[in-house]
Amino acid sequence: MESLVDYEDSDSDGESSNILFGCNRQLETNQDTTVARSSGPKPTESKNTDTLYWTLSEHARNASSQTGLGSAVAGSKIGISTEELTSLPQSHIGSERRYTPFDNSRAATSSIASPVTPDKLSSQKTSPGPSQTHRHASSAAVKRPQNVPSGIRPYVSKRQRLGPTSATQKDDVSSKQSVEDVSPTQTRCVQMLSEVCDKVKPYLLGKPRGAGIPRRPLRSLEGHGGPVNTVHWCPVPQLSHLLLSASMDKTVKVWDGVDSGQCLRVYRDHAEAVRDACWSPCGRRFLSGSFDNSAAVTDVETGQQVVKVDCRFKVMCVALRPGDEQVFLCGGYSPVVKAWDTRLAKAVKVYSAAIQQTLAILFLKGGVEFITSTDSVSRDSAERTLIAWDYQTTARLSNQIFHERYTCPSLALHPAEDSFVAQTNGNYMAVFSSQRPYRMNKRRCYEGHKVEGYAVHCEFSPDGGVLATGSSTGSAHFYDYHSGRTQHTLRAHDQPCLRVALHPVLPTTAATCDWGGEVKM
Repeated sequence: MESLVDYEDSDSDGESSNILFGCNRQLETNQDTTVARSSGPKPTESKNTDTLYWTLSEHARNASSQTGLGSAVAGSKIGISTEELTSLPQSHIGSERRYTPFDNSRAATSSIASPVTPDKLSSQKTSPGPSQTHRHASSAAVKRPQNVPSGIRPYVSKRQRLGPTSATQKDDVSSKQSVEDVSPTQTRCVQMLSEVCDKVKPYLLGKPRGAGIPRRPLRSLEGHGGPVNTVHWCPVPQLSHLLLSASMDKTVKVWDGVDSGQCLRVYRDHAEAVRDACWSPCGRRFLSGSFDNSAAVTDVETGQQVVKVDCRFKVMCVALRPGDEQVFLCGGYSPVVKAWDTRLAKAVKVYSAAIQQTLAILFLKGGVEFITSTDSVSRDSAERTLIAWDYQTTARLSNQIFHERYTCPSLALHPAEDSFVAQTNGNYMAVFSSQRPYRMNKRRCYEGHKVEGYAVHCEFSPDGGVLATGSSTGSAHFYDYHSGRTQHTLRAHDQPCLRVALHPVLPTTAATCDWGGEVKM
């Protein structure tokens, strides 16, 4: 104590110790006063006493923050050792004193801070701790049953009326419906677009073989309710098992033509008969033209229309520009041919001629020039039957190509040589040069089939050695391109055969379609 006295030689330290001793003396006096006056009225001096205590305690805290003596004395009064108190931060001494475990000094401090009656004191002693208070608060959050007057029905939510079991069942039903919305046909279509047919794989690894001639029918693909105008194999070798067909029953269908023969998906993009359709070079889209005055580009996998344009005339023929699949041409019952850009969804070029309708469109190599077949035939001349156009300038390059008085319902470009073939209503096919001035080869002619006014198409094999065509008699005819001789005639249909499509990979496989709505392999 002598060392402490020697260390505390300032007046402020002496005052702080006197203040603490005064607080203790005042604390004992207030305890006696509280017990003596418990039965009488509440003293009016309690407010002054409370103010005095907090004033004194504030001086004590200030003094304790300056000297170690105040900390030692304060710690001894509240039941904490001097070493523990000095180890605490000085800014938290007051808060530690207020929240130390319950002891006599804390009870005395609380009685001085807020003089209360014995009833309030007993209620404070029995008040629940923090954990009990949390339990009471959580239990209070639960809704208590209320007394509802008679004749009034309380509101019960739909979730409560259904109950957990019914809600679970409803979720299961909705999930089942979402699964059922994806039809098995659509699932098969997605798989066919991502997988390679097992029958096509062996022919993709080796060198391409020469075209063969199909000798017998394999299967019949039935499903169209009207004449099938055209069929096309997918140009991508890995997806060449897909067969596209366009029909007068207002639909376009994609088939698994090589393996199962099933219809993978039906596309109903048009309100009238679909006159023509063709694949895009990527094999993921197709272009179709219809008698409802529209042409559409459709995604094969999703079935969504990429773009649909109003041509303002019945579309009879469509063609994609080589090297730029975003541009296509369409012609029909109109004196003009329009070029459309799918990115802008509008006509970018118009090719006008004094004709009534366009029957076929054929792009030459490079997509710089194209040939159109028209119905412009007079008694004395066949002028403007075949017209050559420049794509960029929309100028007519030549209209004196075919001099016979027959219309040409279809055109086909040779895959290797600079020539193209025109199917004529004279029951023969004529060969023309694809270089200016597009002269006709009069020494070569392919005869033996009949057209008789039907839109009979012709097509080359992938190597260009075989030329195939349908016939109004229902037969499929195969010619040797270089000699012009008939190699084979296949009895395919009872109705007029409108097209023969040779497979791009399999050497002896072909697809045919007829006027009765039947597709055969």
